[in-house]
Amino acid sequence: MDQERTWWKEAVVYQIYPRSFDDSDGDGVGDLQGVIDRLDHVESLGADVIWLNPVYESPQADNGYDISDYRAIHEEYGTMDDWEELLAEVHDRDMRLIMDLVVNHTSTDHEWFRKSRRDEDGYREYYYWHEGEEALNNWKSGFGGSAWEHDEEAGMQYLHLFDKTQADLDWDNTDVREDVYDMMNWWLEKGIDGFRMDVINLVSKPEGLPDGDPAQDWTGIEHFANGPNAQAYLEEMAERTYDEYDTMTVGECVDVDVETASDYVSEEGPMDMLFHFEHMFVDMGDRWLSPAEWDLPDLKAIMSHWQTELDGWNSLYLTNHDQPRIVSRFADDGEYRRKSGKLLATLLFTLSGTPYVYQGQEIGMTNYPWSSLDELDDLQSIGKVEEAMEAGEIDAFEEVQEIVRARSRDNARTPMQWDDSEHAGFTEGDPWLAVNPDYEEVNVAAAERDEDSILQYYRTLVDVRDENDVLVYGDYQLLIPDHEELWAYRRTLTTDDGTDEVLVVLNFDDTETVATLDDAERAGDIVITNYDEAPITDGVLTLRPYEARVYELE
Repeated sequence: MDQERTWWKEAVVYQIYPRSFDDSDGDGVGDLQGVIDRLDHVESLGADVIWLNPVYESPQADNGYDISDYRAIHEEYGTMDDWEELLAEVHDRDMRLIMDLVVNHTSTDHEWFRKSRRDEDGYREYYYWHEGEEALNNWKSGFGGSAWEHDEEAGMQYLHLFDKTQADLDWDNTDVREDVYDMMNWWLEKGIDGFRMDVINLVSKPEGLPDGDPAQDWTGIEHFANGPNAQAYLEEMAERTYDEYDTMTVGECVDVDVETASDYVSEEGPMDMLFHFEHMFVDMGDRWLSPAEWDLPDLKAIMSHWQTELDGWNSLYLTNHDQPRIVSRFADDGEYRRKSGKLLATLLFTLSGTPYVYQGQEIGMTNYPWSSLDELDDLQSIGKVEEAMEAGEIDAFEEVQEIVRARSRDNARTPMQWDDSEHAGFTEGDPWLAVNPDYEEVNVAAAERDEDSILQYYRTLVDVRDENDVLVYGDYQLLIPDHEELWAYRRTLTTDDGTDEVLVVLNFDDTETVATLDDAERAGDIVITNYDEAPITDGVLTLRPYEARVYELE
């Protein structure tokens, strides 16, 4: 385990999706002043870093991940003055702010693309263009359908690995990279503390753009993920931009394994940490609309492999703006919502790595009961369903309704639930996306009043992690790997002052579970638990539904 101390290893990151966080002006869309108004909540949680999802100028086809001007603020979110006020308020609270960096693609409304379609001033080479009526290859968009779109004005087709409004930049073009680095340095000079880099390992495509394996759900991914120059371009980016600053960087990396990830985040690598997706596919079959049952041994094996084999620092997340709500996905959003929400929080804060908390996670927000395609905003969900309809695989939304309810990115994007007033206190207008109907019970105000709430437990966990270096820098060892209900592991930290050890035991089942652990015979004081304490007899642990316990080991 890398024991070199840095602030971003010890930090807790709180992710804000501004469109859904808080609306200050009643237009139904969250904004920067709304974020400012709610900073006390983020600070009280104990967060050290805020990751702000995109607030740049954008047509909002993909809720800000289609950027038309990297140096301007989208008017629904406010102004640059509002953003500068936010940065100042964050820094005044001794927190840091990292911005989303979206440079694999731009909006087709971006000036670069407008000039590119006109073949003006050398901008044609900023993107991937193809002459001809047929697509250049069989690559698919991550949102469904072909990755190629015909542009009437240019009379050519362009590549888009995501929505047709998100054209891929050609990073082999030196001018593209220079413009990107110039923009990044502009933001760094404004005082930001780093970047979360969107699908950053897709920036390099192979020469000739060859066909991909059609058996893959995302056809072509073996070519455009971790492409031939991805490592070199990211190293160049680091050298030219954030290496000159005291920053934190985390890259979203698609289709990356531990070995490749280590190249990106080792001591010599270009990023501090990355988001991989391996554990996010534990309940996914061959296709987006073909889910699979997940089991605990598989999840343990995946996450434990990253804990022990990564040459670098882990990022710890169970959800974000692109993933379902964690209590609905990995636990119980009904009878045991509170207990299981605390169990998952315990996991997040006692593994090795920097924990990321997504807005609403700290109060146990749940998936939304979507009943029609018209209710959805998520381009991915809509695209996948429409693609299946066009292919004749389904006749109606109702056939995949339960799958969409479980998988849609919109589950994470429903408005933050602040109180039990109309629209959950998010807005005085009509919210851009429906508020979850459970908001009268699940909201921040109710959690503040309840000493036993998930929110209060998160605050305690932040303190526990701050006070126990073993939970930050300690080695990880998985125990009873094949147990179907229990996840147990030891964290060990040896320093000049001696050795600290803790035992973490988590029951992922809704029934009482019994296990015998050698380590339990050395169990001392309880560090934290989501139940009243229970005795251990001769190394035998009896855990109640979704019980979490962390012990000091003697």
